[in-house]
This record gives sequence, structure tokens and C-alpha cells, in this order.
Amino acid sequence: MHERITQHFSDSIDAKIRSAEILPPLIADAAELMVYSLLNERKIMACGNGGSAGDAQHFVCELLTRFDRERPALPALSLCSDSLTISSIANDSSFNEVFSKQIRALGQEGDILLAISPHGNCPSLVQAIQAAHDRNIHVIVLTGKDGGDMARLLHPEEIEIRVPDQSPQRIQEVHTLLIHCLCDLIDEYLFASE
Repeated sequence: MHERITQHFSDSIDAKIRSAEILPPLIADAAELMVYSLLNERKIMACGNGGSAGDAQHFVCELLTRFDRERPALPALSLCSDSLTISSIANDSSFNEVFSKQIRALGQEGDILLAISPHGNCPSLVQAIQAAHDRNIHVIVLTGKDGGDMARLLHPEEIEIRVPDQSPQRIQEVHTLLIHCLCDLIDEYLFASE
């Protein structure tokens, strides 16, 4: 049992080291795009399914409350947290539309959509990206593996932060770190002088 546990730690560390070698420029670009949107009085919407829904909510929570310093709340919206809306859309239309319908109703040009999936093939997230494009909303995706359908939908100016790993568990562990990096950089850009 101890060896198995130690192997989990080693695999997680290896995934983070590989990510640290290639992802910092993409993380910085994503943070800059988010800051630009926030400075222009726009918001960041986040979504994902399953554990990635938790990651999306975690990101939004950090922006709305605080990450590492006291500061004003930042405009962010989790598209995963309203169970009544999600179940209603899933029941009356299709689960694939649970995010896209919200984006079409609430999204504004210049907003940011952060879509999170370890494999990048969730139909609900694919439709979310399509809805974001229809509303001139910039898209940032956190993925893994080969990026999936989500990566193939992105416009050239949009950002994919792809964890270089095949294991959904390792990818999700790195996604949590990516979220913390983004929150830290947003705070640094906006509030470093305070």
C-alpha cells in the first residue's frame, strides 16, 4: 500500500515537472487575456463537468472572494453551480446545452469563457465554445491528452493550456495548480501596487 501511495505522489510530481517545462508562457498569456477582459468591465465564465465542474467553481470562488490577498471581488460566474438551471436545461432540451444556453443568455462580447476538461471531448463544452464564439467571447481551455474536440475549435488567438499527460487524475491535479497560477497572476497584474 505504501509503495502504491508513493507512486501516486511520484506520478503527480512528474506531471507537474513536465507541465512546468512547457506551460508557463501559455498560463501568462491566459492571465493577460483575463486581466484585459476584467479591466474592460467584462466577466469570466467558467464551466466543466464532474471534477472539472468543481475546478470551475473553485476558480470562480477565488475571483469572487480572494486568492492570496485582500482585494475587491472580481466579476466571475460559474456555469456549473445552478443545479436547478442545469437540470431544467438537461431535461427540457439536452445536457449538451447546459452551458451554451447560459452563455447565449448571459455572455457579452469581450467576456472570457474558461472551459475545463481533462480529455477535451465533452459535447456540453464543445457547444459552450461554439456559443462563446457566436457571442464574440474569448475562450481559454484547460485540457490534457491530445486536447480533443475543444482544442480543434479554438480560434488562433485563443489559448489552450494542455497538460502533457494521459492520466485524467494527473491532469486534474495539474489543472488545480493552473487555476492557482491564473488567480495569482490576475491578482498580481491588478493589485500588485496595493
